[in-house]
Amino acid sequence: MRKMLNRSRLLVIVLAPALVFVSAALSGSKRPQQAPAKDQKTGAASQKAAPAAAPRHDLSGTWEPANGPSEGIQPDGVKAMPNDGKPEHQLPYSPYGMQTYKSHHALFGTDENLPGNNNDPRDKCEPLGFPRMDFYNLRETQILQNEYKIAILYEYGTAWRVIWTDGRELPKLVDGGVLIGKEVKEPRYYGYSVGKWVDDTTLVVQTTGMMGEDRVWLDTAGRPISDLVHVEERIHRVDHDRLEWTVTIDDPKMYTKPWVAMNKFPMKLEDPHRDVMEQYCSPSEMENYNKRFANPASSPAGEAPKR
Repeated sequence: MRKMLNRSRLLVIVLAPALVFVSAALSGSKRPQQAPAKDQKTGAASQKAAPAAAPRHDLSGTWEPANGPSEGIQPDGVKAMPNDGKPEHQLPYSPYGMQTYKSHHALFGTDENLPGNNNDPRDKCEPLGFPRMDFYNLRETQILQNEYKIAILYEYGTAWRVIWTDGRELPKLVDGGVLIGKEVKEPRYYGYSVGKWVDDTTLVVQTTGMMGEDRVWLDTAGRPISDLVHVEERIHRVDHDRLEWTVTIDDPKMYTKPWVAMNKFPMKLEDPHRDVMEQYCSPSEMENYNKRFANPASSPAGEAPKR
């Protein structure tokens, strides 16, 4: 019954926040016409068209999970390593990492809790932070770029992050934040990111300088990250309409070795004129949900819980 309650809660959390439309067309260009594939022996055109080639050094567009929007929800933890109790999905926790994980009372995963015991910062409408933005409701995702930087606009939380591609180095971690030149700058929820093209269609992004374990979680299953975390993303545009997203976590404070959280997660290109909805956390909506579902026993005496 508890699992059914938590699954129901997931659906409500996903649907409960007010949704409004925002203009989000990212590219005015139309998709290139795909030339019909030809039989290698006869040279005749076949029925199935070959996918158009990926443009060079270009990730721009509106992307969504290739296997459907639900693939990006990732309720039981990061896609490649869900918290499902299987030995192959056990993370390489350090002693401190395990201690921190046990202090997190998540609604999902093998150690799930009832809603009244949940202490996920997300349910207070705190910023998700990075890299959790890649692991929670990763749905329609807009990517804009110019010669200096790439901006990723996430559907959930109306959040975005900037990846610098102008050749700058990744900031160095120091006490109190990161060192940029001779200036120490504060930690950020979404960190500091730099990206480099390793070939015509693959961008490798390094991110550091995020908030510590007292402010953010790694995923919905309550896995932790610390202020020492280093995240590598490998975004490979397979062809014009598909890309693969791989994320590796390296956090020596929480884990004894790096591990892959998303492995070639497939995304497909949407129509450039598509209008992407906002999906955000609303304190009033969360309060309404808690009254109706999470803690119905709190209804005034003599009043039946609302359905």
